[in-house]
Amino acid sequence: MNIIRPNNKKLEKIYNRGFTRNKRVEEKVRQIIEDVRSFGDDALLKYTRKFDGVKLSGRQLKVSEIEISGAYQNITANFVSTLKIIIENINCFYRKTLKKPWRIKCGEGVVLGENYTPLERVGIYIPAGTAPLASSVYMTVLPAKIAGVKKIAIISPPDEHGYINPHILVVADLLKVDEIYRVGGAQGIAALAYGTKTIPRVDKIVGPGNIYVSEAKRQVFGAVDIDMIAGPTELVIIANRHSESRFIVADIRAQIEHAQGMALLITNSRSLAKEVKAQTENVNGFIILTKNLQEAVEISNKIAPEHLEILVRNPNRLLKGVKNAGAIFLGPYSPVAIGDYIAGPSHVLPTKGTARFFSGLSALDFMKTNHIISYSRRALEKAKDPLDKIASIEGLVKHMESVKARFS
Repeated sequence: MNIIRPNNKKLEKIYNRGFTRNKRVEEKVRQIIEDVRSFGDDALLKYTRKFDGVKLSGRQLKVSEIEISGAYQNITANFVSTLKIIIENINCFYRKTLKKPWRIKCGEGVVLGENYTPLERVGIYIPAGTAPLASSVYMTVLPAKIAGVKKIAIISPPDEHGYINPHILVVADLLKVDEIYRVGGAQGIAALAYGTKTIPRVDKIVGPGNIYVSEAKRQVFGAVDIDMIAGPTELVIIANRHSESRFIVADIRAQIEHAQGMALLITNSRSLAKEVKAQTENVNGFIILTKNLQEAVEISNKIAPEHLEILVRNPNRLLKGVKNAGAIFLGPYSPVAIGDYIAGPSHVLPTKGTARFFSGLSALDFMKTNHIISYSRRALEKAKDPLDKIASIEGLVKHMESVKARFS
């Protein structure tokens, strides 16, 4: 990691690191989606052979109850007890985030409000390429369950033998996921979005994936809702001369375990910068040397990172100035790893600077709002004059006639 100053042009590239279009990937994904829309399961089987090297029959797309039961024989003995602790942490967090229906009187005879309705069907993509992300199962399924989603389907690419990782299957089973399918890539996203004979279409698709999965989510958005388009993982650390360099180095090294993971240290301490630089050669990222911690926060806000660690003595003082970050980790004993696995909030977070306008996955992401409007006869009569004026401006005569009909 090289040391740079805030005016370095390389920092501008980080600020503007948003998603770039790849026409080759776009066209490949577009063709895959069209094939799945036209040929359904046959297209899924074709692409599973091509990309995963596995020949399946149509009946094998859905993971059987026998295979799920057998998965318990291939996990460590304490996995289930560990999972129960994590589930309670996640439930504790997301129960607090739920909103209740509300009503309010806005004048005589006028009642307004909102209802919160869970989505009917949700599809969740669980990657299993470089590493089977069993943690992504509970980090996506539990918020949906707490929101009240009725049907949850998981898709995940099979291994070279045609199997789904047993830890993924066990977590899904313990969380009472309704359906699990052995299909991945853009073809799996298309199946969830448009449906096939075997895989019913869903209302929303969530979960991280590679560039083809992300592009497929982008292309099917509109036919189905999505959580976000996720890119490689990111970490920004704000630290000063009181911060433990060994904690910083350990967290940076953990970050680059992910493919294309990016780590940045922002500090006003020259000695800390030099110490960390000496131990982080060949790491994808920079050490940014600022004049003070306020400037460090300002730079972090411009970066809008997925993960932000504040490793100073009084992190809450700096927290007040943080505007853009997916998840914020306060103090030396709150590493990103705790958020990745067991703390409670989902690790599905905005990347590529989209924390400026996106949030981490929430139970509310699996709900929709219905506006409630109730007028009495007298309240509607009092509203006739302003209604008439606005309808006349827009030239929508029948709108006003629909109101007048109630008084003729």
